[in-house]
Amino acid sequence: MSTCPVSGLSVTTNSHWKAIHSQRGYTTRFSLISPDIIHGEIVTDHTVSMDYIEIGVFQTVIRESNLAGKAIYMLFGLKNVKGISFAYKKNLVNLFYNSGPTFKLLVIYDVDLEIRSIVETFAAIAPEESTVVIAPDYREAIQLILDRKSGKQEPETDESSEEQQYKTYKKEFLSALARFNWLNLLDHPTPLPEKSSPFYPYFKALEAFQQDLREKEDLRKQELKKVIDDYENRIVEKTILLNAQEAQNKKTESQLAREKSLLTSQVLSNDMALKRFSSIIAEKKSKIKMIHDLVEQSDVEAAGKTKIMSCCRELADYYNRNEKHSEKELFAADSTFIARLRRRHPRLNKRDQHFCLLIQQNLSTLEIADATGLTVRGAESARYRLHKKLGLSKHESIRNYLHTITEG
Repeated sequence: MSTCPVSGLSVTTNSHWKAIHSQRGYTTRFSLISPDIIHGEIVTDHTVSMDYIEIGVFQTVIRESNLAGKAIYMLFGLKNVKGISFAYKKNLVNLFYNSGPTFKLLVIYDVDLEIRSIVETFAAIAPEESTVVIAPDYREAIQLILDRKSGKQEPETDESSEEQQYKTYKKEFLSALARFNWLNLLDHPTPLPEKSSPFYPYFKALEAFQQDLREKEDLRKQELKKVIDDYENRIVEKTILLNAQEAQNKKTESQLAREKSLLTSQVLSNDMALKRFSSIIAEKKSKIKMIHDLVEQSDVEAAGKTKIMSCCRELADYYNRNEKHSEKELFAADSTFIARLRRRHPRLNKRDQHFCLLIQQNLSTLEIADATGLTVRGAESARYRLHKKLGLSKHESIRNYLHTITEG
């Protein structure tokens, strides 16, 4: 613990009561003089520009010094400070009005001429319950606070009324600039002095500047609204396109599903037809072979026997050569028939379509029963129900009707 060189009061420091600004090359350091005076200073060996205010560290100092909720005394040194960022100005105003304490007295010292007008603007914009003054150095700053704490009356000045009026208008002028620039309070009224006052032209210029800022802000809002509207319109357009594309995709997907179902039905139907066709070919080939064998074993005259056996072999060769070709023709005919049947009777299910195909191919009720795995009675019942589904009259033939579909 050290002591203040001016007052002799004890000075308390903490290692975490500081904020290091490595990019800017300076440190903001706080300490506590006696029980209730906070001292802040910028520590650097070269000129710097302050970039942001250390509100978190400052609030820590207040809390750990048991000054939370109390009006405080503070002095702050700005040695080697040549500039103050806009963010720092905004944060300091926020500290004054929102997140900071009430200052019984805030004394800013070692203020360079280049930033004096900025510091004077801080003093002008400070709330009525807080007092902000500027002192030339640390000695005078701490003395001002000690005098205020002891209740010592400030000496009366011998300023003229013109000098006092100048100070008043200067404070109002700087306060208005801070409201416009730092707080964006563009609608806050700016009081004008009498027209005969030498300050009247400056405040009229300030009023015109305020109006320009309002118009500029209105233009900015209009441009921003236009950008937002454009983006919202583009979003609506894209949403419409996406919804339309999604609907088209669903439609295509549904169509593909129907086509897949049709193809699956056709494949199953063709597979059954193939099996049936192969069975018929095999049966005919078997009968031809049986005839061949019977003729060969019979007592028929040799020349006639040779001729009959030759015909049997030719007939068997014919079936062998044309079996695959016939299968392709059968499949093509089946596909065409099913497609036409679906267009004319879209409510028929796959089983109905298959049953129609078997009837169209002139299969008997017994053959249809074998092909579908039904009993003869079951095949007859299915045929009766199909007759009604096709909307045929009592005396109309299903087979004849289905042949008209085949013929187109």
